[in-house]
Amino acid sequence: MKVITKTVFFSVFLSCALAFNQFTIAQQGTYQNDDFMIRKVQVKHHKETQSMIWEIKVKGDAGATQPKPAGKLDGAPVLGYVFPTTLKPSDVGFNNTSGIVALALTSHPDFDDTPLWDENRDQKFDNDGIVWHPHWVVLTKDKRVKGGLAVKQFKKGDASVKLPPTNPGMPMYMDSPGFQVITYKNTIKVVVPNYRMNNQMNFKFDAVACYMQVNTSKKDKPMLGVYAVYSVASDNLSLPYQVKK
Repeated sequence: MKVITKTVFFSVFLSCALAFNQFTIAQQGTYQNDDFMIRKVQVKHHKETQSMIWEIKVKGDAGATQPKPAGKLDGAPVLGYVFPTTLKPSDVGFNNTSGIVALALTSHPDFDDTPLWDENRDQKFDNDGIVWHPHWVVLTKDKRVKGGLAVKQFKKGDASVKLPPTNPGMPMYMDSPGFQVITYKNTIKVVVPNYRMNNQMNFKFDAVACYMQVNTSKKDKPMLGVYAVYSVASDNLSLPYQVKK
């Protein structure tokens, strides 16, 4: 029953996103190219290393297109290759809450949200947001943005909220787990140890390439919302794919 509910949720989201794409702002349109046209997705279990390899193949060069800086946090662009899943929030370190758990591989030049990790290896931990990196997030339906989805927020000080210790300190269901992300030709992949997702192997998933944007000034918009969807692996976001073992 849970999978059916999530499938319906994403089908509604996709219809909303496609209907609104014609209204997206100029910067969003500049990224709609072959680098975000998904051709294949898979999550494969690697028994020897007890890890999951999450992989997206695109028509162009995966990760080659990165956002143009906005020069400030408010309105900052975020590009993402996102794996929506049927995992539970508690599987990846959150408290159980409503929404869809997704693994998002993102790039954003205007800010750094991985304070524990030095992705560009320059011994500075606050200047490498543009380097492709992973986040666990919980997504919820949000009609306030053109893509129909946003990262779930909460009020600071809410005692019911549980976040992994690697979270970036924002009032959202977001974690910065530091997994290795690799881009090579038409492929972007990330390696996730089994124990970092509660040893789950029987979940379903999909893949989405999208444009997101940060908001820090408008109370009628989410802090991080989806504004444009460039491609979907399944075409209808039905989360049909299963882990290869």
